[in-house]
Amino acid sequence: MTPKIDVLDTNVLIHDPDALLSFKENKVIIPMIVLAELDALKDRTDREVSHEARLAIKNIDKILGSAETEDIIAGVPIPRINGTEGLLAIYPDKPLVPGEVEYLATATHVNQENDNIIINATLRLQKENPEVEVVLVTKDINMRLRAKAAGVRRVEDYKKDQLLDDINLLPKGRTHYEGAFWDIVDGDDIHSRYESGRNIHEIPRSLVPDAYACMFLTDDSGRVLYVESVDETSVIAAEYTEEYLMSQEVWGIHPKNIEQAMALHLLMHDDVTSVTLNGPAGSGKTILALACAIELTMVSKRFKRIVATRNLVDLDKEIGFLPGTETEKMLPWLAAITDNLEALHRDDESKTGSIDYILQKVPLEFKSLNFMRGRSFIDTLVILDEAQGLTPHQIKAIATRIGVGSKIIVLGNLGQIDSKYITPLTSGLTHYTQKLKGFKGAGTMQIPGGARSELAEFVEQNM
Repeated sequence: MTPKIDVLDTNVLIHDPDALLSFKENKVIIPMIVLAELDALKDRTDREVSHEARLAIKNIDKILGSAETEDIIAGVPIPRINGTEGLLAIYPDKPLVPGEVEYLATATHVNQENDNIIINATLRLQKENPEVEVVLVTKDINMRLRAKAAGVRRVEDYKKDQLLDDINLLPKGRTHYEGAFWDIVDGDDIHSRYESGRNIHEIPRSLVPDAYACMFLTDDSGRVLYVESVDETSVIAAEYTEEYLMSQEVWGIHPKNIEQAMALHLLMHDDVTSVTLNGPAGSGKTILALACAIELTMVSKRFKRIVATRNLVDLDKEIGFLPGTETEKMLPWLAAITDNLEALHRDDESKTGSIDYILQKVPLEFKSLNFMRGRSFIDTLVILDEAQGLTPHQIKAIATRIGVGSKIIVLGNLGQIDSKYITPLTSGLTHYTQKLKGFKGAGTMQIPGGARSELAEFVEQNM
């Protein structure tokens, strides 16, 4: 007997085109109207959505393409790497027969009518399979409410990419110890050595079991330990002081708090190839990233170019109608980058001249997200802004483009998500941060707000 029947809404396949592989040994059913919606979406001018729709269609065809009609309706095995096999079936549209099953009446506009067809299909499957749990899976909160009100007994959000149950569990990049660290973490098995002007400590993993690579351990005495590596038995950490970290200067920028100081350390570290900065408006994420990018490109020549991009709803659709090159089209939407470039040089005698000089000397390119797909970035520093609005699938598509000698800086604010299908728990920024926790070349830092102005901090906290 099939353990469960999962009925998928279209938005699940757009959110994650590989969702078909996420339901274990269950039977996955795609209503016919979902195929029609995918077909319409694949030709949309919104390239991101059309790309996801095409991927979903290809994945469906890969499983059902060579199957017989009877098998497509009954269910075709879904092959998985781990050996488990569920079933994939298409549920054909059927005329609504009054009295046969409780159903929603057709709606006044297309989107709601399509939702009703999916809900009706779930209700009919529920009636046809009384011994099996039938679940409607959708990212649409309103549709989940309507489905429950219509009589669907089990309605769920798609949570395959939700790694945490509480956003407060997201790695912050730092653990603070009250008192003195060495009074709390003490033992005869700690070995220390002096190397390259700093103390290096080898600490038994049992004393700091939650430590992971590229994080910071701080205490009330001003001591800061930067975790360089972690294995099954020990933690290797380099010792600094808060005073040392706060004295950093990058392209004229000094950190305003210890979190910014630790972020600068990660951004400038040669062995850290991915840095995620999460914080509210005014926390200084963008200006720190831009200052380090210019320093690493113009001064130390660590990278040959900077590529800045960000997630924006309908961006790809709108820039096609604007005059100019792609960079010129992108400038209005990347104003956060140019605004921070101005902030870096606000005290210059000729601010405009300084900015023009930077733009001439620094190979700074503004690109749409669609440009990133299919490319490989060598010796490039990539700044991905507004990452909170990306799905895990989208952020994976970008991060896998980072090639040899490159670095990616991911910026976002989980308090400002515009998509109705993405929450802080399902955001690609959350997924990326959690998945890379412990990777030896990935650091993260949660930066508090208030660096922009007292007004910005007050509004962020109180509105």
